[in-house]
Amino acid sequence: MSTRPLRASSGGCDPAGALRQPLRILLAKVGLDGHDMGVKVLARALRDAGFEVIYTGLRQSVEAVARTAVTEDVDAVGLSILSGVHVVQTRKMVAALVTAGRGRIPVLVGGVIPRGDVESLRAAGAAGVFPSGEPLDRVVERIRATLLARAGEGTDER
Repeated sequence: MSTRPLRASSGGCDPAGALRQPLRILLAKVGLDGHDMGVKVLARALRDAGFEVIYTGLRQSVEAVARTAVTEDVDAVGLSILSGVHVVQTRKMVAALVTAGRGRIPVLVGGVIPRGDVESLRAAGAAGVFPSGEPLDRVVERIRATLLARAGEGTDER
């Protein structure tokens, strides 16, 4: 699996606001977290479920991830965080997307996340939170449902 962003082949939503198929998701490891086995397993599961997956690789800044999200015209950004800085990085990611003019791109967060931090992550702007131990098939279906529900609400501004 390449760790370089891939160029988009088609873009965004149709004029009615419906998400294109396949859904495009950008997976990223922000900050100094150097463990990437889980995000690679998720990338493969999402790909096998029909998603187009872009994985940025390790040690990315939130600004670089936001630029890639805009360039790649993704439907969602998924952060994998194992280092305990999930709330801070989520806030920064949401702010970076707003600054880039794409504040409606949902940010999904997974990794070593204490159950007690789920509400803090939602308050920080996370559209979905996936603590470790959640079954992979459930994660994939929750991601799909979140994106399709957002498209149905007309909240995906491009």
